[in-house]
Amino acid sequence: MAASAGPEIERLIQLLSKLPGLGPRSGRRAALMLLKRKDQLLRPLADALAAAADKVRACTLCGALDSTDPCAVCSDMTRDEGLLLVVEEVGGLWAMERAGAFRGRYHVLGGLLSALDGVGPDALRIDQLAARVAQGGVREVILALPATVDGQTTAHYVSERLAALGIPVTSLARGVPVGGELDWLDDGTITQALRARRPA
Repeated sequence: MAASAGPEIERLIQLLSKLPGLGPRSGRRAALMLLKRKDQLLRPLADALAAAADKVRACTLCGALDSTDPCAVCSDMTRDEGLLLVVEEVGGLWAMERAGAFRGRYHVLGGLLSALDGVGPDALRIDQLAARVAQGGVREVILALPATVDGQTTAHYVSERLAALGIPVTSLARGVPVGGELDWLDDGTITQALRARRPA
C-alpha cells in the first residue's frame, strides 16, 4: 500500500481481502469504493455489520443463523416436522429455502468430517442430530451434503450413526442438472446420473 494511506485504510483493505472471493487487489478496489461513497455504502455497511455482530446467533435447535432463537424456520409451525434435511453449513439451508422446494426442518452440521483437516465427529453437530431424531417425530432424514470425499464420508458416518434409530436416511439425487447438456458435464456427474436413473 502507498505510504499516503493511513492505518485505518490499510486495516480496511486487510479485512476486506479476507472475504471469500476477494484478495488484496479486490480488497483495495472494494475499500476505495466504500470510502468514495461513505454515506451511501460505508456507513450503512458498518451499521449492518454492527447489528449482525450484536444480534445474529446460531439457533440452538438447528444451527441456522438468525436474530431469534429458535430461528424463523424452527418457529414456523406450518413446516413438516417429520422431514429433517441435513446440510453442511447455513449456506446450504439458504439455497434450499431459495429454491422453495422443501417445507420440512433443517439441521446444520457446521462442517464435514475431514481426516486431513483434523475434523472429527465431536467438532460437528452430529450428536445434536442424533438427539433430535431420537426424540421422535422424525419420519425421514435427508442428507444434502456435497458430492466430495469429505461429504460422502460424512454422509456415511451420519447414516451409520442414525441406523440404530430405525429412521430412513436418504440423500439428494445427483446427476444431470435441469437444462444441462451431456457434453458440458464432468465424468463424475455423468456416472452419478447413470447410477441414479429412474423410469422415464
